[in-house]
Amino acid sequence: MKQRERWEKLFIPIGNARLGLVIVALVFVWQASWWVLLPIAGFAGLVVWHEQVARRRQLAVRRIAFYERGVARLDGGWPETGSHGERFRDGEHVYAEDLDLFGRGSLFQLLSLARTGSGEATLASWLKAPAQRAEAADRQDAIRELRGKLDLREDIAVLGYDIAAGVHERELSVWGHSIGAPFVRFARPIAIVLTAAAIGTFAFAMVGVGRWALFLVTLLIEFGFIYLMRHGVGHVMAGVDTPARDLHILALITARLEQESFTSPRLAALRARLDLDGEPASKRIAQLQRWIELLHSSHNQLVAVIAPVVLWREHVTMAIEDWRVKWGPSIGTWLDAVGELEALGSLAAFHYERPDAHFPELMDSTSPVLEAVAVKHALLAAGKAVANDVALNENSQLWIVSGSNMSGKSTLMRAVGLGAVLAWTGAPVPAERFRISRLSVGASLRTVDSVQDGRSRFYAEIRRLSQIVNAARQGPTLFLLDELLSGTNSHDRRIGAEALVRGLVAKGAIGFVTTHDLALASLADSIPGSRNVHFEDQIEGGEIHFDYKLRDGVVTRSNALALMRAVGLEV
Repeated sequence: MKQRERWEKLFIPIGNARLGLVIVALVFVWQASWWVLLPIAGFAGLVVWHEQVARRRQLAVRRIAFYERGVARLDGGWPETGSHGERFRDGEHVYAEDLDLFGRGSLFQLLSLARTGSGEATLASWLKAPAQRAEAADRQDAIRELRGKLDLREDIAVLGYDIAAGVHERELSVWGHSIGAPFVRFARPIAIVLTAAAIGTFAFAMVGVGRWALFLVTLLIEFGFIYLMRHGVGHVMAGVDTPARDLHILALITARLEQESFTSPRLAALRARLDLDGEPASKRIAQLQRWIELLHSSHNQLVAVIAPVVLWREHVTMAIEDWRVKWGPSIGTWLDAVGELEALGSLAAFHYERPDAHFPELMDSTSPVLEAVAVKHALLAAGKAVANDVALNENSQLWIVSGSNMSGKSTLMRAVGLGAVLAWTGAPVPAERFRISRLSVGASLRTVDSVQDGRSRFYAEIRRLSQIVNAARQGPTLFLLDELLSGTNSHDRRIGAEALVRGLVAKGAIGFVTTHDLALASLADSIPGSRNVHFEDQIEGGEIHFDYKLRDGVVTRSNALALMRAVGLEV
């Protein structure tokens, strides 16, 4: 806070001083006095100082926000902060919507500390699909190493200006491979000659050796050259806004990463990808940044006066174009490396902040296994989540979970599903112990109808169930089915549910089915490897209380009537 206040007090006075020097310089220009060089020099120095103060002020603000968001993740206030990842939502994904991977209050929002669109996209892709075992194990090693590098993670999180990560990685890649600017032939040597001539004739006229007419003729020629260059200059200026934003952050992040040495193979490999022809990416990007800053400075009052004389924009845009041709194709490589490092850093922060989360044992097994001791819902604060034990394997493939409303059935399935997603992302899982084979996850927990698509809830559900069955045909699958086929009558439901679950188990899938309908609990009698478990509630003084602890057997009562009476319905 003190650092932010310090830079705040300097920022405005320096800006006022810059404006004052511009006025002084214009007076000296009007008088044709050599003293104009003094305010010009002072102005240049203040520009540099002002930018440094602005940068440090912004860094102080971001550091405060970094720790405030960390506290919010610990106390459960994080849904009010960070990126929701809305652009990654996919209603057709087999588990993303049901497990709250994206959107407000999502797993992505809890995890992501990415500053670039590439970092967000990398993390989102990891959450949407399980990695191979070797890949997930490599990520675990990298996350373990990054967990202890708090200073590095903090520095990366606060670098750059307050620009929200977006979908700019594609625009940057397109810019790096775009068609060249339409500059006139021999533009570079012509510009050098004209600039030298303009400066020379001006200087000679100022000391009385030359005539002002020569300077004016040179200036007219320059205006003609500027007219011929307008298409090329416009082409570069129109396409440079996105690189100016994202490459600013990329340059700072790569420069910070280049200061680190890593021991885990994955981090070391990512660090090596930031070098090109023996030079670090930060150096290459910083070159472009300087040119872009010079281009933007042409809007300053003083620079705008001298820009036509020295062909400021023409020289700068040609330099930017030369950089793009030489190094633009490498932007994609740098973005991918930084994006992966940001994704790993996000998972490392989760590991650091959640002492109840431990790395799972990733099993190299063809038989489906998911065994958890004290697994918790990842989106609930550690102190509020209730832990339960789960053991699904080839001998216990199906758990039928019964229980009253709001007792914890869906929460249990989401806890297990999110644990499986985190495990094969390479992240730690909120559990004392978590063993899992490589499983595809399929969930039907939140199926809704669609007026736009003309689909009923039942049709939407059976489409999702079809996706899960197809996944089970292709390999080991974890299924999470809530109130299976509730959109149809009890007779068809009983027959359809038994056939569906029996088919999944026959294909080697493991998972949960929750139900309010105790008739479905009898499936355990007819499907081998099935087990009934349940949640209970207690009614005391007209109020319902839940302990959210999983118990063996079938639930013996329902709280539906009690809930209806609690809200004032006469039943």
